[in-house]
Amino acid sequence: MGSGKADEVSALSLYTSMLQEVVDSKAAERPILHHYKRSFNGFVVKLTEEEVKRIAEMDGVVSVFPNEMKQLHTTRSWDFIGFPTQVERSMIESNIIIGVIDTGIWPESHSFNDKGLGPPSSKWKGSCQTSTNFTCNNKIVGAKYYKTNGTFSPEDLKSPRDSDGHGTHVASTAAGMPVGMASMLGFGLGTARGAVPSARIAVYKVCWPRCADADILAAFDDAIADGVDILSVSLGGSPNRQYFHNSIAIGAFHAMRNGILTVTSAGNSGPSPATLSNFSPWSISVGASTMDRKFVTKVELGDSKTYEGVSINTFDLKGDMYPLIYGGDAANTSGGSSLARFCLTNTLDPNLVKGKIVLCEGDLSSLAATSTFLAGAVGVLTQGETERDSTFIFPLPGSYLNSHDGANTFIYLNSTRNPTATIFRSEEVKNTLAPAVVSFSSRGPNRLTPDILKPDLVAPGVYVLASWSEISPISGVEGDNRTLPFNIISGTSMSCPHVSGAAAYVKSFHPTWSPAAIKSALMTTAKPLSSKINHEAEFAYGAGQIDPIKAVNPGLVYDAGESDYINLLCAQGYTTRLLRRVTGDNSSCPETTNATARDLNYPSVALQTQLAKSTNATFKRTVTNVGSSVSTYKATVTVSSQGLKIQVNPSVLSFTSLGQKQTFELSIERTIEEPVLSASLVWNDGNFQVRSPIVVYHIE
Repeated sequence: MGSGKADEVSALSLYTSMLQEVVDSKAAERPILHHYKRSFNGFVVKLTEEEVKRIAEMDGVVSVFPNEMKQLHTTRSWDFIGFPTQVERSMIESNIIIGVIDTGIWPESHSFNDKGLGPPSSKWKGSCQTSTNFTCNNKIVGAKYYKTNGTFSPEDLKSPRDSDGHGTHVASTAAGMPVGMASMLGFGLGTARGAVPSARIAVYKVCWPRCADADILAAFDDAIADGVDILSVSLGGSPNRQYFHNSIAIGAFHAMRNGILTVTSAGNSGPSPATLSNFSPWSISVGASTMDRKFVTKVELGDSKTYEGVSINTFDLKGDMYPLIYGGDAANTSGGSSLARFCLTNTLDPNLVKGKIVLCEGDLSSLAATSTFLAGAVGVLTQGETERDSTFIFPLPGSYLNSHDGANTFIYLNSTRNPTATIFRSEEVKNTLAPAVVSFSSRGPNRLTPDILKPDLVAPGVYVLASWSEISPISGVEGDNRTLPFNIISGTSMSCPHVSGAAAYVKSFHPTWSPAAIKSALMTTAKPLSSKINHEAEFAYGAGQIDPIKAVNPGLVYDAGESDYINLLCAQGYTTRLLRRVTGDNSSCPETTNATARDLNYPSVALQTQLAKSTNATFKRTVTNVGSSVSTYKATVTVSSQGLKIQVNPSVLSFTSLGQKQTFELSIERTIEEPVLSASLVWNDGNFQVRSPIVVYHIE
């Protein structure tokens, strides 16, 4: 205890002396706002641009980056992926602790009752920041909140309590207790549950609702020391930031060094390519896929014609007809009449829209819904094509029509002096195309390390029902008085905790497996998706949709440890000096190396090539036997094009014991100029099928 205190004092002294060197003597003192002391070294301070340049050039400084704000990125979902309530459970599931870095938690939710749970295992070293209105239990075993800048707004709750809903939704999806007859005002009716109901939850509130890098790093620092097993992080920031300029990548690296797997959301900036916000090789990056339910909302016009749009509309206008007005005809001239047709904020005249249904142009349906609601409209009709595979909950009756039906509605509106319409309550219908990757899910490739395929996996992230904060409106719009214990929302934030829960499930059977082994098990047993539906193929869905039951027994795993990731960083151009500042030990890069990212023992294979050149490349991989002690696996390669030739050497691997490792080489030759070519390698011993996706691509 004493030496730890001494170490902390010496670290603070070091940081203070560093600041004295870079800060102008005439400038005001620069107090250290926070310093990281448990799992890695660093500190938070306000500096000028000139001071940032000076400190970045100092010995021992790995990276200096701004305190960026990151954004927050199931009744049916677990059944849909083939993970029913009654599955085999490990005797030690209740020892598993999932750390959730998010907006906090609503502890009174039935998803977090601790009935039947004893105290957590002795490995748990964390604590609970209790307050007059917040306590932990044997389900929520730890809870902390972070606000490094010390600035709270009046509505901020100075406790781990969730006033937003996002963190509660995420935590219950991963590890919530089963709650029967759960629904959102009748929608999604069923039993809401997490993957590992007996697992414990540790909460780290960093989002208010935006999430500062300094607070994210502080949460990682504590979570690692507290003893969590899995970290679930449904947040993200700018795409393509260098690994050690990215708080989540930094935290996940140190978590990996301590045997903790970090699961992250891919981001909600799709379907454009290279839009991933989380893509570090030592974490899992999760995209969002659909499941077999969707919501449609019918609209009837005064001429008796009916159109079907999409939304989750809980309101019932009982078929009553209301006046219909075009947003462009209801302009608030002080707010800019030209934008009123899109129904943007403060562009509508409340006197003209009150008591009416407003027809809006453009694809900004959530903005239009909020604006019309605040202006006093009865309902809203938006139109477009970009968000049709998922939609938001509107704060008033609303439907998002396709462009053709929107145009017909506009024609009707202009054909009569008194146009009217009504909007019906939504209907829950079957989505026959599921699973497919939703359009908003961020896509690869990984621009920073092009030969590492990202995202890794997909999981349900559309219309997921889970627990909610009972002081947060379900639409997220102030003035909407629908505050409920459950909500249905969409995002890669929702797919991420499905994989966190699945990873916890695998770890409960294999507590000694490394983060890489758990990731490999989830990837090589995933269900491949169709490139006919998702043209971006592996850059949309990675290895495919998770299958937690299969992942418990993957047969073979592609394992990797800290030294493998260090070799990757060396191949990326990190020097020994820089590396040691990251790792805090004597790690070193070889003086001469031909290593590339292809040498990382990853469960998938990606090869970036140059256009108009034939390509030859070799990948070396090592598999560890975790299936049958005596087994023989044969390789099968499937290619999507004759322009791709792939050979495996050796093509047969024989094992005589568990834990035995075998190495093989994958040789890839590309002879045609296709932007993306997909393939797969499957090792099969007649019992286990171990599948790795392969993608060969070029970026124009």
